[in-house]
This record gives sequence, C-alpha cells and structure tokens, in this order.
Amino acid sequence: MSLTSSMEDYLEAVLIMQQRHGYVRCVDVAKQLGVKKPSVSRAVKELSKSGYLVKNADGTLSLTETGLQLAEQIFEKHRFFTERLIAAGVAPKIAEQDACNIEHAISAESFQKLKKALDDG
Repeated sequence: MSLTSSMEDYLEAVLIMQQRHGYVRCVDVAKQLGVKKPSVSRAVKELSKSGYLVKNADGTLSLTETGLQLAEQIFEKHRFFTERLIAAGVAPKIAEQDACNIEHAISAESFQKLKKALDDG
C-alpha cells in the first residue's frame, strides 16, 4: 500500500520522538506535527490497520518492523536534503520545509542514485 505524504509524516514523527524520548503518545504526535488529536487518532487507526504502527495498552505508540524500516527511509531522505540545502546556503527553516516536500516526491531509485553520486563526488 502506498502511503500519503501525511501518513509518512506521522511515521517519521513517531520515529523521531521514540528516538528522543523512548516513548510516543498521540498528544506528542499532535504537538510535533501541529495537528489536532482527532487527526492523529485517524492516522494511528489507518497506520495500525496497514501494519506500520501499534497502539499499546498504555496508550503509547510503537512502530512495527515494517513501520520502522519505512520511517527510517523517510527520515534518511529528510536529513539528507536538509543538510544539503543548508550547505548550499538555504536558511535552516526553509531547508527543513523543502526537505519535507522533496522526501515525499523523490523515488527510492532517484534518491539512491543521487546519494551515491554525491557521496562519490
């Protein structure tokens, strides 16, 4: 199943917060993404149904193995483009926003080839 950019943002947010705090709650995701809790609830339900996320008995969220792999790929693209845009002189806030747009638009093949070309160069 192909995820929307918004769903990918939720997975990425869960990954980042899990790395920072060790746990993630819906309210934390809402705050991180600047959305309302009902939006998070809908996304969590959809991502759980698709096998990317689990809502634990204590209300915390956990990525499944599949969800973790996908979230790591998304976050890798985000960091890659953010770093390169900042290095090119783009203001950090704008670089973050642009990286978020690019990470959803670029194919896995194009990203890998671009990354390899820049790493080899």
